[in-house]
Amino acid sequence: MDLTKIKDPSFLKDMQIKELDELAIEIRSFIIEKVSKTGGHLSSNLGVVELTIALHYVFNSPEDKIIFDVGHQSYVHKILTGRAIDFDKLRKYKGLSGYQKRNESIHDVWEAGHSSTALSATAGFEIANLEKGIKNKTIAVVGDGSLNSGLSFEALNYLGHYKGIAPIIILNDNEMSISKNVGRMSKLLNKLRSSKMYVKAASSKTRAPKFIYNWKVRLSNMIRGFAGNISLFDELGFSYYGPIDGHDIKSIIKFLNIAKRRRKPIVIHVVTKKGKGYLPAENDHLGTWHGVSTFDIETGKITDKNNGKLITWSRIFSRHIDSYAKKHENFRVIVPAMIYGSDLVRFQKKYPKNIIDVGICESFAVCFSASLALNDMMVYIPIYSSFLQRAYDQVSHDLARQDLKIVIGIDRAGLVGSDGETHQGIYDIAYLRHIPNIEIVQPSNYREAKMLLDYAFYQAKHSVAIRYSRGTSLIQTLDDLTPITKPTWNKHINNGNVNLIAYGDNFKRLYDHIKKNKLPVNIYNALFIKPFDKKVVDEIFNSNLPIYVLEDVTKLGGLGSSLLEYATEQNYTIKDFHILGLPDEFIEQGTVKQIYKQYGLDTESIIKTILK
Repeated sequence: MDLTKIKDPSFLKDMQIKELDELAIEIRSFIIEKVSKTGGHLSSNLGVVELTIALHYVFNSPEDKIIFDVGHQSYVHKILTGRAIDFDKLRKYKGLSGYQKRNESIHDVWEAGHSSTALSATAGFEIANLEKGIKNKTIAVVGDGSLNSGLSFEALNYLGHYKGIAPIIILNDNEMSISKNVGRMSKLLNKLRSSKMYVKAASSKTRAPKFIYNWKVRLSNMIRGFAGNISLFDELGFSYYGPIDGHDIKSIIKFLNIAKRRRKPIVIHVVTKKGKGYLPAENDHLGTWHGVSTFDIETGKITDKNNGKLITWSRIFSRHIDSYAKKHENFRVIVPAMIYGSDLVRFQKKYPKNIIDVGICESFAVCFSASLALNDMMVYIPIYSSFLQRAYDQVSHDLARQDLKIVIGIDRAGLVGSDGETHQGIYDIAYLRHIPNIEIVQPSNYREAKMLLDYAFYQAKHSVAIRYSRGTSLIQTLDDLTPITKPTWNKHINNGNVNLIAYGDNFKRLYDHIKKNKLPVNIYNALFIKPFDKKVVDEIFNSNLPIYVLEDVTKLGGLGSSLLEYATEQNYTIKDFHILGLPDEFIEQGTVKQIYKQYGLDTESIIKTILK
């Protein structure tokens, strides 16, 4: 069928199982074709094709609420709700979001770019339905990795024992079983629990005497325990079904209908294959095909790789930390489920004892790291800017308040592009700057990255957060590095009639442009965002020249705000001071160049502004 002509999921109701299976094949081919051209989350979406079809076949969206945890596996949902026609602009500027987006469709009832929020959201929808007397169902589709998060456990604890609500949790297990099931007894038990007789008995309003009921429950648990089928969910008050083949539409529909009829919390455990239908993705054990750029379908080769002279910032830092693992037995890297994303696969193979992956548990990662530091361990924790904000309390309460020292690599700092507003790293300076006992730095090149890491580990007295973008930098030699022993800014005086302050990638691009065109602009490389180099800052304010501060974050709370506060404290007369940064709003997807152009932060616009 022509997927671009789908308006809503109602057409599924009249289809036979064979037709649904054929539709799954078509959708899978469609996703592979489109994502090969746009980039996006491939493996996770290929893995939930049959599951998503079955959900929309059994339930009535949007009256029944389908909530995808994280949301990056909602491509099939988007297709079935009438958005296939827009897939050529998936994750593109002014195009279709890569996540559920409420202003895109009435079928997108919850938005999330971070994991583990779906169960808490489900609790809200369920309680609201109870208060309003609404009988519609709420279904959360949650990956096995998301259940590591404390937020998921908090929600499970609440949902399982709240009387009168009946949430349905689809546990999408694409890596390992939550409960080990052994032998024929387990299969018989699952068959028993899906039978009409069992469902009728379980939902009957006629209650057996209490002692008989208790005996029945104990006997059931004894049998299930013997079969190895008791799960965490049973203990938390859920009826648990599974594991079920997540690519068998008929079987999924059967269990979804059981859950639909029951009036109690249900967990349906489906086992799926990430990347199903595309062999390179199926055979991926590292996460290479989780989120991909454009690729050639026939060969599976990525088509927009950098040339050999450029290297990603993630790889720069993973290379640099090699030296600390080599020299220090007490050196540890703590990673919250991003070994591949932070380019630490090679490091893990080389130093398996020096790296600890704690799963999708950012708060735990920071608190754990603080405790390690208290016990004389050297700790490096690479974490995406937008994920670090999930651990704000631990950074403040457990790390900085106790004045413990770790080094935080803030990956994906600044604009990240196609992942959109949930992943833009444009708030970390603001939420870290006001916390005592923490320093914030950012290199503009390969050599500066090593110098700042050395400073952080060997010279700094407090925790240091080192920012770096999703972009690339030139590979450089590490010969004759000048040690950094204190907060330092580098100044490049060009007999200018204006002072421009920048840091990171922004400094590099503006410095190159100013140098190439011999522009009369004094440009300063603010290696230290907090604390800054007060000697150089005093020189800048005393120059009486116009001052421009270029941020890769929001104007509110960035380096510019910090400099204004300092000027006020020192009674400097502020006549011509300008902050060039992002506005007080969430920034949608697009390339970094497109977004900078939109907000007048591209190189041409900046130079035109400061020289006008």
